[in-house]
Amino acid sequence: MTTPPISDYGFEAFLGEEKLMGSTCGRCGATFVPPRPMCAECHHTEMQWTGMKGAGRLVALTSISIGPPAMQEEGFDRENPYCTGVVKLDEGPRVVARIEGVDARNPASIEIGVPVTAVYLHRGEGEDRPTQLAFRPV
Repeated sequence: MTTPPISDYGFEAFLGEEKLMGSTCGRCGATFVPPRPMCAECHHTEMQWTGMKGAGRLVALTSISIGPPAMQEEGFDRENPYCTGVVKLDEGPRVVARIEGVDARNPASIEIGVPVTAVYLHRGEGEDRPTQLAFRPV
């Protein structure tokens, strides 16, 4: 794949290849996931793609019982909630993603600080099927 411009579309293209990418500022070194075309710290626009290992720690979470239509189509509802959380990556940035492999019916059982690793959820059919970022406890 040719290197896409730093954007949501580029981020999703890398997810399709099971790569977690962020952007790093060429001036101040701040890193962002998902990537930003402009640095939120110093407002510089010299950003470059940066690969992330996909490892981190869960720092916050919520269990969702009434989700958007796409999640309802996957079978999530009041009887079968799903979990979304904030993960602090080993490289520093925080990212919001779905948390797999936990008991969303009992969110008190999910430990804050647990090490997690990125997983890539392929949904739909065909070449253009979207890939979603998620994390799973190690």
